Amino acid sequence: MKIGIIGCGAIGSDVAHAADSFPEIDTIFLHDVDEKSEKKLAESTEKGEVVNSETLLEKSDVIFEAASQEAVKMYAIDVLKQGKDFIIMSIGSLFDDDLREKLEETARKHHAKLYLPSGAVCGIDGILSASGDTIDKVTLVTTKPPKALNKNYKKRTVLFKGTARDAVQQFPKNINVAANLSIAGIGFDKTLVEIVADPVATRNSHKILAHGRFGRLRAEVENMPNPNNPGSSYLASLSAIATLKRIVNPIQIGA
Repeated sequence: MKIGIIGCGAIGSDVAHAADSFPEIDTIFLHDVDEKSEKKLAESTEKGEVVNSETLLEKSDVIFEAASQEAVKMYAIDVLKQGKDFIIMSIGSLFDDDLREKLEETARKHHAKLYLPSGAVCGIDGILSASGDTIDKVTLVTTKPPKALNKNYKKRTVLFKGTARDAVQQFPKNINVAANLSIAGIGFDKTLVEIVADPVATRNSHKILAHGRFGRLRAEVENMPNPNNPGSSYLASLSAIATLKRIVNPIQIGA
């Protein structure tokens, strides 16, 4: 299998290094607008190869995006039209209902799949299962050190309180977990989000609270920041790697 990686930052690098050890993967095509990043990643992997976007889309069997919401809009449709699976990390891009519906229609038509890793949260599988019946309320509380949000607050500050749709628009690089939670559960307009900057916090934390006919759910995780990007949780990278394993593995775990 040949995998293409769009975005050679912290998460893309973690995925590439993991994929380097997968016997099922023989080639890793790398592409980033930052030539230094893609070159550095290629040099640190055995199977990595820097290519342009056209070559990546043409030769890859599966394509992994870890770049930006703009990259999803730029490449996803073309990938799916070729019948190839697309793994999206910038899930906040899917708050655009028209885009999300178009991607779903294209994937169905060309027998391709969109994979949305659970990212830096726990409990997505529970929400997905519970969505088979009525869910009354879902709330996500995200707390991060100020520097992870490019802020410099001296006391605990609530930066945002509102719907997931507004959250992913205002914090596109920090709250992708809200998008995934919304898609798995009751949607962008009903899912509630609170984003907090806390100078006492040493880790990025996410707490999901939900209740409905299934019962009550409370899932909380305190993440270590990614060593190469304090704004991203290391669990997000591990989730992406787990998704890639799921594609190549015959055993499927989870909802």
